[in-house]
Amino acid sequence: MKNENKGEAPELTKRTKDFSLRIIRMFTSLPKSATAQIMGKQVLRSGTSVGANYREANRARSKAEFIAKIGDCLKEIDETCYWLELIGESGTVLQTKLADLLDEARQLMAIFITILKRAKIGNL
Repeated sequence: MKNENKGEAPELTKRTKDFSLRIIRMFTSLPKSATAQIMGKQVLRSGTSVGANYREANRARSKAEFIAKIGDCLKEIDETCYWLELIGESGTVLQTKLADLLDEARQLMAIFITILKRAKIGNL
């Protein structure tokens, strides 16, 4: 089982934390309209959950628990992509301002898909 305490994958731990911090900064810069704040709270919750779930996955007590937690990471990052897309497509924030954050979310999603697939076939 991969374990951050054993020095494995610290770059992904840092990357998910950095992503959470970027989500927090994006949320604080949103317009104060009710719609923006509702969508913002959703993306704040899901976007900051990714790193927390990843840390929990690395402390899993079994392969099944690891797979479940990585699945949670994937679910949360996918939801984050949805809310970022909605915030941009609704015109709440210019899509160009969200492009880098959405790109990072999609890259993280691809990483978690790969981790999940490898864990399920036993290559982790």
